[in-house]
Amino acid sequence: MVIPKFRMFSSFVLVLGLLVFSAPLALSQDTTATVGSRTVVSGQKLKIKGVVTRRDADTFTVRDANGVDTVVRLGDKTSVKTKGGFLRGGTNYAQTQILRGLNLEIEGRGNASGELAADKVRFNESDLRVARAVESRAAPLEDRASTTESKLSQVEQNAQRLSGQLDELAAVANTAKGGARAAQETADSAVAGVNATNDRISALDDYEPQTVLAVNFKTGSSLLSKDSKAQLDEVATKALNSKGYVLEVTGFADATGSVNRNRALSQRRADTVIRYLIENHNIPLRRIVTPYGYGESNPVAENTTRDGRAQNRRVEVKLLVNKGLLQSAPTMTRGSGN
Repeated sequence: MVIPKFRMFSSFVLVLGLLVFSAPLALSQDTTATVGSRTVVSGQKLKIKGVVTRRDADTFTVRDANGVDTVVRLGDKTSVKTKGGFLRGGTNYAQTQILRGLNLEIEGRGNASGELAADKVRFNESDLRVARAVESRAAPLEDRASTTESKLSQVEQNAQRLSGQLDELAAVANTAKGGARAAQETADSAVAGVNATNDRISALDDYEPQTVLAVNFKTGSSLLSKDSKAQLDEVATKALNSKGYVLEVTGFADATGSVNRNRALSQRRADTVIRYLIENHNIPLRRIVTPYGYGESNPVAENTTRDGRAQNRRVEVKLLVNKGLLQSAPTMTRGSGN
């Protein structure tokens, strides 16, 4: 028993030595990497590992362990899958599942723009769940931060204007009692306006459903019907005419089949709806909460009847609008002096 262990230890030391020796060679081949960013030579084959730090429509940015960013371009033939699985085949995913915060591996070649044109994208299922949780909160928070910054700027401008008005009213108060009464009334109105503005800013953390839509599917299918597309066209039009909106998309299935099959089917249905909204109505990715498939859980009807199962085969689309933007802006009225 001593000899096999010694051989295993010797093999481990040999492999470790080869890795240490080859690491500088591998790094020396990537001569196009600079501090903070990487330009991939056209035609150069490259494999990188890292975390997604930025996500756009057809590209995303990956930051490796050395802090170097690489822009990766997705194509129609890019394979997006999880690692392992049955016969190590992994599970296929839509490109929309490449989210900020996802730890992944990419293989591809450089294109004419210095980007890495991806052939394969691989990641773990557990890392995808973490990235989904991060993305579901990141996009709404970014929208709220941008809106809050704009509102705070307006509050500062209003405060400056109110400061000048209060100075004028103070001067009037020194000369006449009626002017003092008018100054007090205007000051009260100013305080009420500031309080109303603060209430609007506080409401920026909340979203209110404006439209709730259920798109139904045939048994075992994730294809959109003509009527379903018409429903999505209507909700997309409402969304594009709204300010401070997000779309929440969740997929469901009936109880026919296994739990794992229904979970995967519900996810495909949600991805189908997202793809239709993006490709046919140019809905920005940052306006869409990460889609999720709940499988056969959360049924809206009994699965023991044909009609009930038909209702459960659905994707729910919710148009959520920021409460702070729904409230009317505060106004200030001048008091009337005697």
